[in-house]
Amino acid sequence: MFLCVILLCFPLFYLLLLFCKALQSPCDVDQTPILWKTEKDSVTIDCRHRKSADYSKMYWFRQLPGEAMRLIVYTSLGINNHDFGNFSKEKFSATKPDAESGTFTVKNLVLGDKGLYFCAVSEHGDTNTCES
Repeated sequence: MFLCVILLCFPLFYLLLLFCKALQSPCDVDQTPILWKTEKDSVTIDCRHRKSADYSKMYWFRQLPGEAMRLIVYTSLGINNHDFGNFSKEKFSATKPDAESGTFTVKNLVLGDKGLYFCAVSEHGDTNTCES
């Protein structure tokens, strides 16, 4: 899996999406670099990769301060009912319009939404292995 990082800061009711940094060089996955939003707004993060069209699986993760990273949603090209697991579709949404891109939205922002948000892509849909 290839990951890029977005750092979310939420001081004084503002959300700052900051910093796409590759965990592998060069970065084959890009995310929205900076967005400012106020509390109760929604924010959409774009993710795009330069891998082949075979990398049609996209995963969105969140790591809250002091907590482990958790998968929020798995998306796949051609699937409209994305798997959000225990997360609310009222709070989060995702799109996967083509193999190379996708979006992730956090709705009705609150202070508790601050954290690290990750986009990852893979060639397959097996989330139980570390290989991609």
